[in-house]
Amino acid sequence: MDDEFEEEIDTKQKRLPKVAKVKNKAAAPVQITAEQLLREAKERQLEFVPPPPKQKITDPDELQEYRLRKRKFFEDNIRKNRSTVANWLKYGAWEESQKEIQRARSIYERALDMNHRNVTIWLKYAEMEMKHRQVNHARNIWDRAVTILPRNNQFWYKYTYMEEMLGNIPNARQVFERWMEWEPEEQAWLSYIKMEMRYKEANRARAVYESFVMCHPVIKNWIRFAKFEEHQQNPSNARIVFERAIEYYGDDNMDQYLFIAFARFEESQREFDRVRCIYKYALDKIPKQNAQELFKNYTTFEKRFGDRSGIEDVIVNKRKFQYEEEVKENPNNYDAWFDYLRLIEADGDIDTIREVYERAISNIPPIQEKKSWRRYIYLWIMYAVFEELTAKDMDRTRQVYKASLEVIPHKRFTFAKVWLFYAQFEIRQKNLKAARLALGSSLGKCAKDKLFREYISLELQLREFDRCRKLYEKFLEFNPSNCTTWIKYAEMETILGDIDRARAIYELAISQTMLDMPEVLWKAYIDFEIGLEEYDRTREIYERLLQRTQHVKVWISYAEFETTTNEDACIDQARSIFKRANDRLKGVEHAKEERMMILEAWKKFELQHGDTASQMSIDKKLPRKVKKRRKIQTEDLTDAGWEEYYDYIFPDDQDNQPNFKLLQMAKMWKQTEDSSSDSDSENEEKPSNSENSNSKNIQNSQTSEDVVNESESDSDEEEEEPSKKLPLPLPLDIDKDEEFNDSSSEEEDE
Repeated sequence: MDDEFEEEIDTKQKRLPKVAKVKNKAAAPVQITAEQLLREAKERQLEFVPPPPKQKITDPDELQEYRLRKRKFFEDNIRKNRSTVANWLKYGAWEESQKEIQRARSIYERALDMNHRNVTIWLKYAEMEMKHRQVNHARNIWDRAVTILPRNNQFWYKYTYMEEMLGNIPNARQVFERWMEWEPEEQAWLSYIKMEMRYKEANRARAVYESFVMCHPVIKNWIRFAKFEEHQQNPSNARIVFERAIEYYGDDNMDQYLFIAFARFEESQREFDRVRCIYKYALDKIPKQNAQELFKNYTTFEKRFGDRSGIEDVIVNKRKFQYEEEVKENPNNYDAWFDYLRLIEADGDIDTIREVYERAISNIPPIQEKKSWRRYIYLWIMYAVFEELTAKDMDRTRQVYKASLEVIPHKRFTFAKVWLFYAQFEIRQKNLKAARLALGSSLGKCAKDKLFREYISLELQLREFDRCRKLYEKFLEFNPSNCTTWIKYAEMETILGDIDRARAIYELAISQTMLDMPEVLWKAYIDFEIGLEEYDRTREIYERLLQRTQHVKVWISYAEFETTTNEDACIDQARSIFKRANDRLKGVEHAKEERMMILEAWKKFELQHGDTASQMSIDKKLPRKVKKRRKIQTEDLTDAGWEEYYDYIFPDDQDNQPNFKLLQMAKMWKQTEDSSSDSDSENEEKPSNSENSNSKNIQNSQTSEDVVNESESDSDEEEEEPSKKLPLPLPLDIDKDEEFNDSSSEEEDE
């Protein structure tokens, strides 16, 4: 038993502890990286390793032992990782520090056998030889390096620098020549030139420049060559260099900066004519979008050394080039053509202007839509005006007009202004037949209202009234719905004294089924009859108009007309018209505002021409303006809230409402009850009287508010219990501002 108990205890002790379960597995708000841990360990210096003790060697045997140990250490490192250059370099540097130059050379040679393309090994090897003044060894190493790696400029720079420091200039020049055969970058050539200039070898530097610009034919290198010649006080050679550069690039690859540098050189030599020629030649050859700086420098030059005409020429030429580029990019950019033509016309060269006009009008819009042709057609008009006013060439002007009319697609659309300008031009040339022929052709090909109007205006000026009648007839056949044409036709006949013809025109006009402005036509007819004092005909026209429309302005105009006739019964007739209008609009549901306008005009009329009784009768007819509410519904018949609106309530409509007499009797009963309650309250004390009056006023105000709310809800079709309250939609005539509850509500208040 004891053994079993002990075994059980051992098993309990050997049990592993329970692993704590992590409830929250989300990421911590502050994250710690491995880099941060290493940095903190470095900062805290948890493991401080003391530096190795310094060893002082005093015995040659001990030195040999030390060297053997170090060489074994380096050889082991190289054996472990032969391709690591740092091991070789450390080994070679240590041997150099031990003054073992032969061993160091052997190590560097072994390293080069391992990797002969490593630049660092060559540099360290050559620097070691140079440091120990082994010139031939160093020269041998540089020769080997530039032979194996000729594209590495660092070897060449070090080699030439060593030879120059040794004073061996021919050798340095020879190295440079070997280097230049490989056509290195620009800096190598410039280093060669600088070396020659340090020793005053200008001719050799010039020869290097010759090879340089052929190897790297860039604009800035040619400019450097020219500046070199200029610094050598040899302007003729500099000019030759610039000319060679321009010839080398030709007309296809010209650059503005080359010409700018050439012009500045000539400017420094005070050769202003040459500068001007250079700028003009460049502006003629170089594309305009690539010559912005050239223009700027040319303008600056002319401002400094030129006269006013030269400056203006520069600015004009610059703008010409800009416009040329714009019209080249988009030939249908007619706004650019307009600006270009205005600029060209300022010069006054007729041949150049005609050439530009011909180029402009040759760009016909690709789409036959009037919107696209509007700007284009003005080019033809400007061309014709130029030929007539500036060039004074009438035959050419006539040809321009005819050509423009041939270009326009008249079956799709036309431009009346072109026909009219052509006709006016022929009239100015006293060629009336040609003008009439042009306008007649326009009406035959593409009739328009404007063409008819202008043609009629021309014939009126010429006093050709028979032609005007024919044109008006054609015009009305073309567009019978144009009320203005009917009115103008009738006015012309009125001026000519043919009243019957004018009246017949008006009658024919108002009988048309389609009119664009019928109200203007009827008014003109009425004014025509009023001007002739034909009042009976005027009344007849008004009655015919009222049969077609019941517009409130017609009624008011009719009544005002009666007041101006100065007849005996004109006032009564005007009043009867107002009454007819009021009666006619009374039954119309949505004509309350029109009826209100009638009553206001009637009231104004009575104030001027009526007496007190008539004015009081009109005041009784005036409506009351009431604010109401109504529901708003969207298109899908859902409620969208309420809106307020104003409604007019006419006294005539109150008489027709149901239960109106009952409400009137209720008001009278309320007045009698109020008078009896006032007589009883005189015998009571003043405090109680004041309290009762206050409570009564509060009740009356509450009941009046209830009545207003009920009337609004009744007009808006709200659901209420009809047994409780009887709404009063209108006030009684006794007091317009007071509203009452029904009898049931009064009994509840008492």
